[in-house]
Amino acid sequence: MTTGEKLALLRKKKGITQEALSDILNVSRQSVSRWEMDIAFPETDKLIRLSKLYECSIDYLLNEGNQKSEGNPTCTDVGACYQFIRDCGYFFLATSVDGSPRLRPFGMIYSDGSNLFIVTDKRKKVYEELTKNPQVEIASYQAGTRRWIRIDGRVEAETSSAVWEEIMALYPVLRQKYLDETGIYIVIYRLLISDVNIM
Repeated sequence: MTTGEKLALLRKKKGITQEALSDILNVSRQSVSRWEMDIAFPETDKLIRLSKLYECSIDYLLNEGNQKSEGNPTCTDVGACYQFIRDCGYFFLATSVDGSPRLRPFGMIYSDGSNLFIVTDKRKKVYEELTKNPQVEIASYQAGTRRWIRIDGRVEAETSSAVWEEIMALYPVLRQKYLDETGIYIVIYRLLISDVNIM
């Protein structure tokens, strides 16, 4: 995860808008936006204030990767799970219908700080499978650390417009790929986690 991605995620977790943060730090809203898009970098004094505001170390903000959570995340540590998977860049989703397992690569995942969300297309087979059996397993591998994460749980359809907008902002390609004049094909699922393992 880049510094900009971390800054954006931490700001959203705190419920602070870019404009409000710009007022707190006495910078322009455009500066905040540029930091979060990794176009520019905060000055040292701003980094210090950001680390205090977000209750994290400067080292965590500056270093790409997942240094904030060295141990195994628990079922309630959604942020650590999300960061682990984002650092990998992809994950695998396993489903099971009529006793037949299915495994497929996925790339789009989102967290609001409390929940994990995945996105798929209503026209794809996976949507039909998740409708029949919402039990899933997600797995991802970090090549650099040679560690796996495995998350067990079930999914339920998410209808929140706030989550929709956040995902659209994080993955703008979704608007091009899954929205057209005939309909909206995106379905967002909230993952209800029952178990997390890191190996």
